[in-house]
Amino acid sequence: MFKNKKSSKLFFVTETKLTNDKTGALKHYNLKLQPEIFMTPLLTADYNGYQATFQEAMKLTIVIGQFFGLNPVTGVSEIDATKLRFQIQSYRFVYSLLSIIGQCTVVSFCLLKLFTDSNPNLSANSALVFYVTNCITTILFLRVATRWPRLCQLISKTEASDPSIDRTLIKKCRVSCVLVLTMALLEHILSDMSSIAGIIDCQKGKNVYETFVVASCPWIFQYTGYSPYVAIFTQIIGLQFTFNWNFSDVFVICISFYLTSRLEQVNRRIESVFGKHAPSSFWRTLREDYSRITGLVRRVDDVIGSIIFISFANNLFFICLQLLHTLAEGIRRNPSCRLGEPDERPFQGYEQTVYFVYSFGFLIARSLAVSLIASRVHTASREPAHALYFVPSTAYSVEVILLHDVL
Repeated sequence: MFKNKKSSKLFFVTETKLTNDKTGALKHYNLKLQPEIFMTPLLTADYNGYQATFQEAMKLTIVIGQFFGLNPVTGVSEIDATKLRFQIQSYRFVYSLLSIIGQCTVVSFCLLKLFTDSNPNLSANSALVFYVTNCITTILFLRVATRWPRLCQLISKTEASDPSIDRTLIKKCRVSCVLVLTMALLEHILSDMSSIAGIIDCQKGKNVYETFVVASCPWIFQYTGYSPYVAIFTQIIGLQFTFNWNFSDVFVICISFYLTSRLEQVNRRIESVFGKHAPSSFWRTLREDYSRITGLVRRVDDVIGSIIFISFANNLFFICLQLLHTLAEGIRRNPSCRLGEPDERPFQGYEQTVYFVYSFGFLIARSLAVSLIASRVHTASREPAHALYFVPSTAYSVEVILLHDVL
């Protein structure tokens, strides 16, 4: 053990509560009970019975996503991950399936318009990319849903043997979810405001709602004609497309927060014995914990890897598209269609400019947030290697060598 008995109390948890919590969790998942597992170095002040579970951290994000037909699994509000189910005979699955059918219908009309248009422009092509990629996102989330219960149960088993005590994890996931989706809602409102302002200014006397709906999806009404039912359908599907575009980033951010937190917890254990003499059993337990977490990272990547790819690809495409518009058209005020009359537009012709500046800034910020937060998973997985070089020679053992090999 440690040479200084007084300082050892800072590194080894011996509370009855932690022991009982782990024992009960291990029995629940039928895991083998090992004496060393209770020697995992956790600071008693950080624990105090608190556990940040993956189920709790992702609850808000998953529930909001299900309102838009994403990740249709049941039991997301339950504490016990074994109650998660992917059921075809559930209203969540039916809603998700209907959403995919509706989105594919809109994409089909967009493709038909593209192939029949004699002079397709960049705007039509960018709309097609937007609809196709977000339709694929919905399909990929349905695929994720088929594997989500098993993934969450695997994570719960990992938490049973090594509880997460990051007190900021759940708060970070919830704040990120609410913040990004609120900013996305503001972007959507500014986009609609820009279109409505143009209609009020240049098409006075016409039904604003009907004109707005037709202008938002002209390739559909060109073949179907205007109908209130088709109008409602296009608005619902359009809102789902916009939400999917932002939700995939939120989903990646929250999962990255969790994985980084688990790896940093292992890193803090290594830092707590930095330059000190630790027994071989400590390094064996640490190596098992690290291998368990890195295996979990690989499993998560296998399940959501496609979501990560389409999220990055989508952001990259629209950043380039926004830059092209900036270089080609610049940022300027749209002149009024009614010269000599009072301008009734809310921002006096700057609606498009306000929307463009906000949308571009939000897109850049969101893309950077996803990239930086997701990259921290790899960074956190490499941090323990440096600390191992300062293990005293008297404490250097086969377990330290094995831990260094898995890094």
